[in-house]
Amino acid sequence: MAKEKGPKGNPMIYHYLQRYQEDPTSRVFAPLAEAYRKAGLIDEALDIARDGVRIHPHFIGGKVALARALFDKGQFNEVVKELEPVMLDAPDNLVGQKLLAESYLILGRVAQSLNAYKTLLFFMPQDQEIAKIVQEIETKAYEDGALVLQNDPVPLKSYSVKGVEQAISQDPDIKRREWMKKVEKLQTMLVKVQRFKLAKP
Repeated sequence: MAKEKGPKGNPMIYHYLQRYQEDPTSRVFAPLAEAYRKAGLIDEALDIARDGVRIHPHFIGGKVALARALFDKGQFNEVVKELEPVMLDAPDNLVGQKLLAESYLILGRVAQSLNAYKTLLFFMPQDQEIAKIVQEIETKAYEDGALVLQNDPVPLKSYSVKGVEQAISQDPDIKRREWMKKVEKLQTMLVKVQRFKLAKP
């Protein structure tokens, strides 16, 4: 069971902790874990988040709260493990997508980090900071040989070979019309980028 203590004088923790103690099965565990994390109490945040996710395994907000605490703890492989399935269902969860992108990059998984950052850019096309990060990672990766256009399996496997229906068929919950449209648009955009790069002398 998660620890049920909070620092005196922190009204946010006290507020959520009171509600959590009244009903430990509620989704209030997510903002409580986040309040602990922001207060620097990472272990408490992890305890609360893990307990909550066990009860609500499909609650995206809970998974993201757990991932944020794991990230602050430096457990980047665990962040990836928690967030990869979440981002398939909710690619427009910007906090989760950014955490995933940063964790991939720290772990040296450049192609996957680039993919995640490009997804962020797709949902935030006006974000100059993300655009700059994408450009820098891509340029450095191709210069270092970490990515090779002709043999790069990530865009070809993810965006060229599989159709939209096939790509999401493993999870029936994702078969919603709006997500199909978003995924299809993202696929088209990335394939065009890939073709443009392959066509460059």
